[in-house]
Amino acid sequence: MVATLVEGQGEVAALPVLLRRMAAETAPDVWLDLPRPYRLGRGSLLAPHGVERAVAALAEQGGPAAGLLVLLDADDDCPAELATALLPRVGATRPGGRNSVVVANREFEAWFLAAAPSLQGKRGLAAELPQPADPELPRDCKGWLSQHRVDGHDYKPTADQAALAAAFDLRLARKNSPSFDKLWRDVDRMLREAA
Repeated sequence: MVATLVEGQGEVAALPVLLRRMAAETAPDVWLDLPRPYRLGRGSLLAPHGVERAVAALAEQGGPAAGLLVLLDADDDCPAELATALLPRVGATRPGGRNSVVVANREFEAWFLAAAPSLQGKRGLAAELPQPADPELPRDCKGWLSQHRVDGHDYKPTADQAALAAAFDLRLARKNSPSFDKLWRDVDRMLREAA
């Protein structure tokens, strides 16, 4: 079992899709029990005792053998510094567990930008999408996705994020996004330890 804690509404649907795809590639023989992600807004999550309360609730649900993945967006923070600050708080609440904190550089959607050509023609996106030179640099990845839609609609995380998580090229994202590569490595480790 892998319990997950996310900050965004779109990630509630998108992260399980993504984790199942990753598990199918990295550990196809491991059965992945993946309950619905626990959602806590960024302000509450980062507040004193915020992540601790959420982790305690998840630990009760999954028990000590479950893996725990905390995923949030860096926004303007340094992903490594934010993860480094949160991991000891998670570990103090759930010592000895298979814990991971992954911070998407800027936004979860930066991972889509990292594999933009693989999303051509999907969810209203243009038939030809450029590969951003540095997909983790733009502050408004959701805006980039909206600007590259040709169907007259804006990108909406609750409507589009899970569908794009099911479609983007994972290997291309790993190549172009260090924060996605960190997610990949942490999930791979967690699944192997569960086997």
